[in-house]
Amino acid sequence: MCGICGVINFDRNQCVKRGLLETMNQQIAHRGPDDSGLYLSENIGLAMRRLSVVDLLTGHQPMTNEDGTLWLVYNGEIYNHKELRELLEGRGHQFRSRSDTETIVHLYEEYGSNCVNHLRGMFSFALWDASRHCFFAARDRFGIKPFYYCHTSERFLFGSEIKSLLAHPSMRPELNRACLPEYLAFGYLSGAETFFAGVRKLAPGCTLELNETGRLRIQRYWTLSPTNEGMRSRDYYVQTYRGLLEDSVRSHLMSDVPIGVFLSGGLDSSSIAAMATKNRRSPLDTFSVGYEESSYSELHYARVVAEHLGTAHHEIRVKRRDFFDSLPSVIWHEDEPAVWPSSVALYHVAKLARKYVKVVLTGEGSDETLAGYTRYPMTLWNARLHRIYRLLPAGLRNAICEWFRDIRWTNPRVQRTLKHTFLLRDGDSWQSLYFDNFLSVFSEAEQENILNDELRSSSPTPYQNSLTHLEESSSDLMRRLLYTDIKTYLVELLMRQDSMSMAASIESRVPFLDHVLVEFATSIPGSLQTRGLSGKQILKSAVEDLLPKSILRRRKMGFPTPLQVWIAGPELDRIERLLLEPRSLTRGLFKEAGVRTLLAQHRARATDHTDRIWRLLNLEIWHRVFMEGDRPMLDRATMYSVGSVSIEGAAR
Repeated sequence: MCGICGVINFDRNQCVKRGLLETMNQQIAHRGPDDSGLYLSENIGLAMRRLSVVDLLTGHQPMTNEDGTLWLVYNGEIYNHKELRELLEGRGHQFRSRSDTETIVHLYEEYGSNCVNHLRGMFSFALWDASRHCFFAARDRFGIKPFYYCHTSERFLFGSEIKSLLAHPSMRPELNRACLPEYLAFGYLSGAETFFAGVRKLAPGCTLELNETGRLRIQRYWTLSPTNEGMRSRDYYVQTYRGLLEDSVRSHLMSDVPIGVFLSGGLDSSSIAAMATKNRRSPLDTFSVGYEESSYSELHYARVVAEHLGTAHHEIRVKRRDFFDSLPSVIWHEDEPAVWPSSVALYHVAKLARKYVKVVLTGEGSDETLAGYTRYPMTLWNARLHRIYRLLPAGLRNAICEWFRDIRWTNPRVQRTLKHTFLLRDGDSWQSLYFDNFLSVFSEAEQENILNDELRSSSPTPYQNSLTHLEESSSDLMRRLLYTDIKTYLVELLMRQDSMSMAASIESRVPFLDHVLVEFATSIPGSLQTRGLSGKQILKSAVEDLLPKSILRRRKMGFPTPLQVWIAGPELDRIERLLLEPRSLTRGLFKEAGVRTLLAQHRARATDHTDRIWRLLNLEIWHRVFMEGDRPMLDRATMYSVGSVSIEGAAR
């Protein structure tokens, strides 16, 4: 695991300066505190920071081939590198290390740009081919590892984090104002754009080639193509998925340093912890995070799993003040506003884990590949029932909608459920039925009250990228929804996982996203994935012999945070002052009246605007940290209580 960055000047007489490259590299020192390296050759500069995990002694980068014509900097883990090494040695390639990094170098020698098709793992790498005077880069299939770049007529900059690019003197941080509608809706940008004007991200499953004149070519080498091989027995899907998941977990345990698991007590992380425990002789370290507000904490469930598996369990509780004090640092590490409050919890539990291990396995990716969110079966039911409901006259449907919208006789929980149904949604619009229904915080209509009119009218629709992915999948509705979330929502989750773990200098791995496992998961019929409104039925059956029934049957909580409780009283006062300062308002991004109305409604408890306030707060802090260089915000002390829970029979 590493951080990488570099510069390519298209004028061959313009040499890359060592000091400049070192400055860019220093911005990501947290990604690799164990080692650093540079490659400089006139107008070319590559740099890396290394977190030593595999081949601690001889895995130094940049890595080169036998004759010094290829130079590679790389971030990630290739889990099949030993098999690839045997293949390459059989074809005459000579290795000088045991690292997976060198495997990529020789694989490129053998297959050129097609080398990526042989890789099984997570990766983001950049390679300079001196013999052909060309640059080649690639990102793994799901976007587990990041790759940002800036391409101008004069140069090409790249890095694992945007802050590396910003260290180059040619860069002037500027808000990409056109991104605001999508940000207000989803909290993240699902395409190649970033929050910084001129900075882009290489899409998952893509390669990038750059010749010496600066001509750029991006190609997709992999995409998820669901197979329709016909219905097999349920036992076949359960047993095959179990076997593939065990293989994936086993391969992800590859490490020359201590390894642990982030354990929430949910089905996903508990399954990973159970399978990892089966493959180890010594007790596994597990790490959990919660809050003092017990109703928002999953620590109890994590302890149940830890005791069941006999792990060495450690946990941390984040307090309200610690949560908000650490938010600027979280945003700085993510390079963008934090979409979910859980980023802060992840930041703190990663710091706890770093005291014991260098590598953690996590449960990310199961929900998006095995239909784990309630929104999937609900959308299927909405679509089916709307096909019948639309046979009613439009006037009658409108009257029913208004009646349900105004009813007061049901309890709040029933009212919330009704808002997610076809009765109160436009069933002919995916924007309404899916995106606004389950993912959007500020719908496109609601943005009229908050976003500057000029910005709103000149920016693309917030749903453009997501709708593109939904429409490019030609499979059944369930698979189309999963495909869209894998291409958008999941990529942001993985960025959060990567940046928060690397902030603490630990490597996080995601066994559920082995591409062979995911390709099989997409072949499972939707009718077997869900039961009622509950998903992941195949996974539950696959691990039922490994986990307590209380974990298999528990209600999904989704990493809850007591943000609704916290954004009230004194904390709301502080946020209101921040959002309504002249410094904030003079940017002209939002309508002052709209912001004031939103805050007043929330304060009066007329409407719960917790998620909307969170979105505005994060953007404001991001702007101050990156656009205005407000470094004092990053220096605020964070205090939190840390404790270890010794499970009987599992203590070291």
